[in-house]
Amino acid sequence: MTNSPLISAAELASLLESFDALTPSSPDHDTTADSSDHSAPDRSSSAPGLHSSPEPLGAPLTADEAEHRIVRDPASRPLIPNESGHTIARDVAEQVLILDVRYPGPGSPIDGHLQYLEGHIPSACYISMDEALAAPHILGVTGRHPLPSHDVFEEAMRAAGLRKGRPVVIYDDWKSIAAARCWWLLRNAGYENVRVLDGGWRAWVDAALPVETGEVAPIPGSFTAATGFFPSVDAVGVARIASEGILLDARPANRFRGEDETIDPVAGHIPGARSFPALNLINEDGYFLPAHKLRTMFASVGATDEAEVGVYCGSGIQASHAVLAAAVAGLRLPALYAGSWSEWIVDPSREVEIGV
Repeated sequence: MTNSPLISAAELASLLESFDALTPSSPDHDTTADSSDHSAPDRSSSAPGLHSSPEPLGAPLTADEAEHRIVRDPASRPLIPNESGHTIARDVAEQVLILDVRYPGPGSPIDGHLQYLEGHIPSACYISMDEALAAPHILGVTGRHPLPSHDVFEEAMRAAGLRKGRPVVIYDDWKSIAAARCWWLLRNAGYENVRVLDGGWRAWVDAALPVETGEVAPIPGSFTAATGFFPSVDAVGVARIASEGILLDARPANRFRGEDETIDPVAGHIPGARSFPALNLINEDGYFLPAHKLRTMFASVGATDEAEVGVYCGSGIQASHAVLAAAVAGLRLPALYAGSWSEWIVDPSREVEIGV
């Protein structure tokens, strides 16, 4: 895999085919997406980026079946030891690790894990936003989605099978917003070989590519998380950037202005911030805009490589999407204020602005 932060559905399918990961492990398990029976996602959902899951294809995999599908014939392949002393097939250690991080967004009754069980990219492992990609929300103390602890995130990635050098692809069905959070966490932890599926789950299904049902039981990995590889700031740092640099607010423009605030108890924005909605960085089908257009959009608000740039949103997730867009554009990455607006407002002494 290259250093590009994005990968297309066709590229990912090619990678999986090179490891025979799109081939059913038994005649009884059908992983072929039939376009006649497998309609494209519902684009009329009222929640941004959400769509109905495809109909389940075949019976869910058992844990034994899932492991057999990933390691079909270890005896016929070169074996390498992992840190626990066991041996695994070399192609499993090198095969792309796919992380399904479907998260329906705040307040949605949709269960991302249930969507995953009903249909996912073959060999993908489900990663929960609330359990692995965010720490618990402490009312009156933290923002709504604080960064997860080092140990929790590391263990979640190990459980999914992440080990040094293994390529990672992440996808969701929320316009890559949740995927961007996972991408940011991995890159901040020092893991470089990671990309986001451009267009997400919808791109995969629209291309009529194979879909698998049920849980996948990966071989645990040995990932060791570092920290501090990506720029980030706290409330003090974000206030300084707002005063001396360029602070971007990645929420929809109406929430920036203090209108229609239905999520957080206080409306408005951090003084000095500039409205820069993350959803404007993708097209109507959920694909990121071309790099040159993204550079123009960042430049229009003063976010160039010459400026110190920070970004926040409501809870820190959507802001990661803006950081990913900067990476797609080839720009220096903005510093992420992970606590974001929902953390800023827990301290009543912090100023709030209303309007443009």
